[in-house]
Amino acid sequence: MAKYRKLGRTSDQRKALLRSQVTSLMYKGRIVTTLARAKEVQKIADGLIALAAKEKDNYETVTVSAKVPVKDKDGKRVKEVVDGKKITKFETVDKQIKKDLPSRMHARRQILRVLYPVVEVPTTNAGRKRGTKQVDLVGKMFDEYGPKYANRNGGYTRIIKIGQRKGDGAMEVVLELV
Repeated sequence: MAKYRKLGRTSDQRKALLRSQVTSLMYKGRIVTTLARAKEVQKIADGLIALAAKEKDNYETVTVSAKVPVKDKDGKRVKEVVDGKKITKFETVDKQIKKDLPSRMHARRQILRVLYPVVEVPTTNAGRKRGTKQVDLVGKMFDEYGPKYANRNGGYTRIIKIGQRKGDGAMEVVLELV
């Protein structure tokens, strides 16, 4: 007996399907899919959340100094003339950043191996590159899901059956984070 469902697809198609569904589940919190797919996605998602919950506090806070351009009231960079050339004026600012310890970095890379990158596109200027932003899903898992599920021993997702699909009669379910 196999350790996983083949879902009627070749291995590369199956892996891509499961990765995309796990990514959607982590990003949106719930997805609607078939029962067989949901059971496979549930295995992967629970493992990732357990990893994020285990490594949630494994970082150190470091103060770094960064050069930031000075901006005027309109948000444009302030330029000054030096030796006949316009040069952007910079100021030094101290920032607090989280530096991952080695085990958390390893966990971050394991999670990144499964999740696809997510880009949010604004609805007002749909289809335009301007205003899009990259979503840090791994950061969301460590900062949101890690503390949320820290005291829970497994069972981070639930499957709710909603009935059969009209086209092929497959059992449809809602897979959501608890």
